[in-house]
Amino acid sequence: NQFLFFLGTLSFLFLILSLIVKIITTYLQTRFCYMREYTISKRLIEGYLHQPYIWFLKKNSSELGKNILAEVHRVIDESVIPMMNFIAQSAVLLAITTLLFIVEPTVTLVAGLILGISFAIIFYFTKNILKKLGSEHLKENTKRFKVVSEAFGAVKEIKVRGLENFFSHEFKVPAKIYANNASFSSIISLLPRYFIEGVSFGGLIILILIFLFNGREFTNIVPILSLFALAGYRILPSLQQIFFAISHMRFASPHLDVLHKDFTNLNINNNEISNLANIISLNKFIHLENICFNYPDSTQLVLKNINLSIPVSSKIGIVGTTGSGKTTLVDLIIGLIEPSQGKLSVDENIIGKNNKRLWQKKIGYVPQNIYLSDRSVASNIAFGVDENDINYEALEQAAKNADLHNFIIEELPEQYDTIVGERGVRLSGGQCQRIGIARALYHKPQVLVLDEATSALDNDTEKRIISCINNLQYDVTIIIIAHRLTTVKKCDTIFVLDGGEIKANGSFEKLKKTNKLFQNLSNDSN
Repeated sequence: NQFLFFLGTLSFLFLILSLIVKIITTYLQTRFCYMREYTISKRLIEGYLHQPYIWFLKKNSSELGKNILAEVHRVIDESVIPMMNFIAQSAVLLAITTLLFIVEPTVTLVAGLILGISFAIIFYFTKNILKKLGSEHLKENTKRFKVVSEAFGAVKEIKVRGLENFFSHEFKVPAKIYANNASFSSIISLLPRYFIEGVSFGGLIILILIFLFNGREFTNIVPILSLFALAGYRILPSLQQIFFAISHMRFASPHLDVLHKDFTNLNINNNEISNLANIISLNKFIHLENICFNYPDSTQLVLKNINLSIPVSSKIGIVGTTGSGKTTLVDLIIGLIEPSQGKLSVDENIIGKNNKRLWQKKIGYVPQNIYLSDRSVASNIAFGVDENDINYEALEQAAKNADLHNFIIEELPEQYDTIVGERGVRLSGGQCQRIGIARALYHKPQVLVLDEATSALDNDTEKRIISCINNLQYDVTIIIIAHRLTTVKKCDTIFVLDGGEIKANGSFEKLKKTNKLFQNLSNDSN
């Protein structure tokens, strides 16, 4: 009785210890897997964000978001976690098989061959199906993300034209295929369970018959039979989980290929400012010399032999017809793209990969389409600055220069703390544009670039903003791309672009009198 009590107590303690070890190892394994999701997604978004601007022109934003949020999660769930389970269950299988081989080597070897061949046959007939399902799964998932992005990005047009059913259908088709493929792959991964159970328990019966046929006493068979039965009870779930893991890894291989391709092709160079002593400052001029540019997939030159100088503190206008190269020229000046030929210099510093970030620190840029996040007015003006670090004195001055301060104080319920909604949905187009202008002025840039920035404003508001910008309380070099020629009327020099070339330059009055292309632009503007 004392021995049985001791044995029972020891067994109970081993059971508790086993459960504790299992809990700890499960936690560590799970944490390891999901921390990989964190690190992979973090590296991926860092890699994407540090790609050159021209790289994004060939990418779909919904696909990039899908890779970061969906594909990384799927790879962790369908590749990394199954791989960990595969390793763990293989270790269990190896240990039990070793024990059985020591007790009955011949029977163990035969049983192992039968089970191994069974699994190999099943996997051979399912592997291509699983990979095909995985490829379709990836393709349909991309379509789902694209439809969702397009639908919510154009919700106003959808509501006006009554396109809800169209986009619902566009989402429904890939979503259904996506769900069907996922369920079919899960069914395939469960197939061996029933087959192997039949083989295993049928094998036990055959084992008994073989032992009896060889003349063994039944009392001698029972211990070995019990050992194999217990081993089978433990091995079968391990075998099932191993096949389940292999099936999931096979199904997820196309998703893994996508991430691997991105990591392989991403040239991560964050161009961070490492030496603050090498500050680039505009004291004399911005100079473009023999600039030519063509996009990587095209041989056609967008800019041809551009030569111009922009003196410090001057006001420069760039005008031309649609497709004349205005925006490309400005993208080159602000360092978003690099010239195919020629050079851009600031004073005596040639701007290139190693110092373009230093140059961009001096630039305030206002695009035609302003992106506003679903945050406060203050956060959107001080874009990229932590809310606790916002300089409200600079914030208010920037808002005043953009003719925005009075509107914020008098009409917004929470003034600078008012939430603007996703993409500024609660504000008018002109108000969004003025927030964009205030954002560019917040850091008091040396160079202010307005890329059709006042096109969404009415004439009176545009005049007030241009007047405010022309009367800024510090020296700033202003470059304006304009649709309405009245916007560039006060510029010191206006450059007229056509077909990627500078056809003329001069003051507003001079060009209006002497240049036919400018006269035609003036008529179109009116």
